[in-house]
Amino acid sequence: MISYRAIVPADLHRVTAWVVTEPVGWIPADRYLAELAEDMYRPEWTWIAEAGDRVVGRALWWGPRDSAYPVALDCLDVDPAVGERTAVAAGLIRAALAGFPRPVQYAIKAAGGRRDDADTSAAVEWRRAAAHAAGLTREVERLQFEWAPADGTPAATGALRFAEASDEEFLAVFTRIAEGSLDAQTRASVAAKGVDATAREEMDFYLGAPGKREWWRIAYTHEGEVAGMAIPSATPYSVNVGYLGVVPELRGRGYVDEVLAEITRIHAANGETRVTATTDVGNAPMAAAFRRAGYRNTEIRINLSNDLRP
Repeated sequence: MISYRAIVPADLHRVTAWVVTEPVGWIPADRYLAELAEDMYRPEWTWIAEAGDRVVGRALWWGPRDSAYPVALDCLDVDPAVGERTAVAAGLIRAALAGFPRPVQYAIKAAGGRRDDADTSAAVEWRRAAAHAAGLTREVERLQFEWAPADGTPAATGALRFAEASDEEFLAVFTRIAEGSLDAQTRASVAAKGVDATAREEMDFYLGAPGKREWWRIAYTHEGEVAGMAIPSATPYSVNVGYLGVVPELRGRGYVDEVLAEITRIHAANGETRVTATTDVGNAPMAAAFRRAGYRNTEIRINLSNDLRP
């Protein structure tokens, strides 16, 4: 008989002793304890599956330090000796979700080329099946990229001019870029909520991110037309590309390379040694732009959620 519950402080040693041996991303003890101290992991967000007095599974949920509820499942694992790992993992997710009223997501992280490696594929698939069974059925596969100074800082070509702007001006560009976007989350949000609401939510998300508002730039052509925008941003762990785009009528002219280069230059000028970025597997033009800019594909993420944001 398997039972599920959130831990109490006395259980911490049982959680931190857990080691994931499969080739997927997971949270080791030192990171868990460090972020537990900052309220980004919490006992009430840390769930275990028990068979009698033995811990046979764990699910570590993460959230911002000022959040009442978690927003992401960071680590999911079940002891192979249990047998049906998918069923136990699905039970873990369901038990936690019953107390989490806000939408959440689960990102299964694996090295690139996961379909070519049987062990990696198997590790991903049982977790993916568990998430679907528990109601995290919105799925987007994304590519994770990284840039470092050794990859080369792109020089400004002068093809576009970049300038700071007001929130109102940025909101207008968010709205224009959302039209015809290849990003899966944006497309789903536009279909469900409309362009205006989608633009507002996207802008609010980046205003609330750890990146600095003064980094943001709108891109202009030499004729003074708005061409797009560059929003360097950050997570609690690293700076990232954040959001970029070109307005519909100017797409296909190579401006995306200029916008991405501006973001890279801003981070490089700030002395950053690692910049991350993600895009959907289905957004081939954006993935190609990252590669042209010297960004390296480091992993694949299968994002599963019960919300529009992957």
